[in-house]
Amino acid sequence: MKTLWIFAHPEARSLNATLRDTGVAALRERGHEVRQSDLYAMGWKPVVDRADFPTRDAQDRLLVGEAQEHAHHRGLLSPDVRTEQEKITWADTLVFHFPLWWLGPPAILKGWFDRVLVQGFAFGVKDPHGRTRRYGDGGLAGKRAMVVTSVGARSSSFGPRGIHGFVDDILFPLHHGTFWYTGMAPLPPFVLYGADRASGADAKEWQDQLRARMEALETLAPLAYRHEAGGDYDADLALRAHLAPGRTGLDMHAA
Repeated sequence: MKTLWIFAHPEARSLNATLRDTGVAALRERGHEVRQSDLYAMGWKPVVDRADFPTRDAQDRLLVGEAQEHAHHRGLLSPDVRTEQEKITWADTLVFHFPLWWLGPPAILKGWFDRVLVQGFAFGVKDPHGRTRRYGDGGLAGKRAMVVTSVGARSSSFGPRGIHGFVDDILFPLHHGTFWYTGMAPLPPFVLYGADRASGADAKEWQDQLRARMEALETLAPLAYRHEAGGDYDADLALRAHLAPGRTGLDMHAA
């Protein structure tokens, strides 16, 4: 198995960095190949701007989606973006490791998504019949993706009735709107709670749990989202009335 570990934490001595090292070592001990993108260490540029399209006329209006697709197909994206796309193409599984800040990933990781998962590469691709491939299909179909994240709050506050919101709902934009949309099968996340108050014993327990997760990574069953092309959605991309009747909310998109 080939795994790309995308890490987004600014402190090399953090709990998250220790866990990253544990996870990477566990995979390599099992004979898996691992490559890494440590975004802070790389000095990753998190904003889409004209520098991403070095050959584009500065006088032209910048239509980002069109510019990204044009540059991608002609090999004209900036070198840092092309390097990350090469890593994705190489990988079977992508691990996205970050602290949960303001109920989402740090800006540097959001910028990685914005700049790397461009139209024509990760999404906006067509099947032989001219149909757009997405939600269970897409440019990254056949790959798997997993979130590893730390949360400062207690687990109950991110439970189904927790004040911060249910963690499954909070991660839905990543799991469904990014991974599944581009065709990657989202794996159950690895979430650790109370990270701001963690003791040495807590860290050791989490290391053991993450090591066990990595040992089972190859056979881990993905989250069961509905395929857009599977017949569950109508022509307006709404879930058909006979499925999950009377229900609304994000969980109805789970098959």
